Amino acid sequence: MSSSPRKRPASEAIVAGGVVVLLIAIVAIVFLSGAGRALYPPKPATEQAIQTSNLYDIVFAIAVAIFVAVEGLIVWSILRYRRRPTDTELPPQTHGNNLVEVLWTLIPTVIVLYLFAISWNTLNVVDATTQNPDIRINAIAGQFQWQFEYLDANGKHIATQTKAFGDGGGMAVPVGKKVQMTLTSHDVIHAWYVPRFLFKRDVVPGQTNKFEFTVNADEVGQTFHGQCAELCGTGHRVMLFSVIAMSQSDFDAWLAKLVEVENATPPPPPSGAPVLKEEAKNINFGTKDLTAPANAPFVIEFTNSDPSSITHDIDIKDAGGTVVGNQDTIPGGTTKDYAYTPLAPGTYTFFCSIHSNMTGTLTVQ
Repeated sequence: MSSSPRKRPASEAIVAGGVVVLLIAIVAIVFLSGAGRALYPPKPATEQAIQTSNLYDIVFAIAVAIFVAVEGLIVWSILRYRRRPTDTELPPQTHGNNLVEVLWTLIPTVIVLYLFAISWNTLNVVDATTQNPDIRINAIAGQFQWQFEYLDANGKHIATQTKAFGDGGGMAVPVGKKVQMTLTSHDVIHAWYVPRFLFKRDVVPGQTNKFEFTVNADEVGQTFHGQCAELCGTGHRVMLFSVIAMSQSDFDAWLAKLVEVENATPPPPPSGAPVLKEEAKNINFGTKDLTAPANAPFVIEFTNSDPSSITHDIDIKDAGGTVVGNQDTIPGGTTKDYAYTPLAPGTYTFFCSIHSNMTGTLTVQ
């Protein structure tokens, strides 16, 4: 049996080198193409998200280097040690190599320790909170709606945004300012998640979670879409919210308007208009059938008897599905008179815009 090692032909070295170059080219093309971007996180919108994105860059680069090295070695080994027609004897056998074994143990250990160190540092930066943030907001999660309570430096209530998204809704924040969020839930577990913030934090009943973020100055005017990222019930899909990045002056005007609307005295119901009574309790309407006069204004005295974190409203749509009466939501534990304009005779549906199971029939005659 021959024990002389075979020499690697120059052509095999060229082919192996070409394979490694090809692998690097494929990775570069995928990374720069739309397919590659789909595997990458979105553009970071906050200072904390930049830290997370930088960590991802390092982990991704190490993963690509390992992929290219391993795949290149596999292809090289296949080419270098493939069996040839002239091979009639076993090649030289190697039993153990202390240097190689030390290397394949030491290198992964160093990589893991390095990843642990930079991950720990990023976690400490992202989770850091201050004693004196610029803005304090308490996000109240409830099936299936968000409310955002703005607080002063002492934690006292300023105003509450009860409309989490859409026209006139959303949580406004000034760019370049430290925003401290507290998360509370009075029913089940929810999760606060904004993709461009590269951040998710659970909202756990009986526990107040806290974090901070600072929106980058170049994001002024942007609206970031968020959602509950924890399955919280049948209405989970509608538990959306928006974060609106504003300049400091625009934010001050927006908050002043929110305070004005919250403190405004509601207009009295139309004189002589009939008053219908409705109650929401256990995320359901107490009365499923209401009757109102045709071609005349009417009022629904609506009481929300659910917990304060759960908001409801009473909207009305006609038989064709067109909304003909749209009202603002109210938090649990409050009562409000909803005034509606005259409706033509017919059968309508009244419903809560937050909870799809809350419906009833309104007969106008």
